[in-house]
Amino acid sequence: MLDGNALAGDLREVFAADVTTALYTCGGCGHADVIATLHLWGPAPGQVARCPHCTDVVLRLVQTPDRLILDLRGTVRLEIPRAG
Repeated sequence: MLDGNALAGDLREVFAADVTTALYTCGGCGHADVIATLHLWGPAPGQVARCPHCTDVVLRLVQTPDRLILDLRGTVRLEIPRAG
């Protein structure tokens, strides 16, 4: 068994990608599309992206002075295309 540090390389590849082209699946209605199609509210205190099909919250993004907080509990799946 390894700890979470073993994911470092793979996660670096995932979060270096253009995530707006990633395919999400809404946890509320099952609608699937690319992140770029979400309806966005924000920016303060954070950004909220809602499903254009059912208006459920798919993701939240908050930036603080020392970190970025990404809440994806509204999506059941996120498919990020690999570069190359």
